[in-house]
Amino acid sequence: MDKTAATTEDRLQRFIQLVDERLNEEQKNKDRKKNKNFVQMYPKGFDRVIGILGEYPLAARIYMFLAKHIEPGTGAVVASQQLLADELDISIRSVQRGTKWLDENNIVLRIKLGAGTVYAYCLDPDEVWKSWNTSKKYAAFTTKTLARKEDNGDVKRRLMVMLKGKETEPET
Repeated sequence: MDKTAATTEDRLQRFIQLVDERLNEEQKNKDRKKNKNFVQMYPKGFDRVIGILGEYPLAARIYMFLAKHIEPGTGAVVASQQLLADELDISIRSVQRGTKWLDENNIVLRIKLGAGTVYAYCLDPDEVWKSWNTSKKYAAFTTKTLARKEDNGDVKRRLMVMLKGKETEPET
């Protein structure tokens, strides 16, 4: 009889464990879905868009497309110039000029991936980001990016320019 009681108790404990695991999994799934298709823009981001619209409206369109499609948790988009041209219904040359202007003005960090026309476009997480509020501190460039040595630190320097002063600013 003790053996049966122990087996029943073991089954009950296992059932409780399975219910707890199921509830935890459901909560994790709910958390993952929070703000799933929600891009967040701070006042600094709106100011940035207004400024770009005044200087280079096509670059503003590109910026907003990139902002809309940033990867949650990374603050970056990887896309070919052809894809951007097709999606925005503009020429590849217009994409090249617009993204170059965004890069040169430290609005978007553009990193060429390989020998083709695919780039990683990194946006400033204090302007725009995509994730749920509890992971904000992880939203900036948490991605593995490979760059050739001959870049002479240019990628690191430009990231620092984009993110300069963030250490001294209070977190929001």
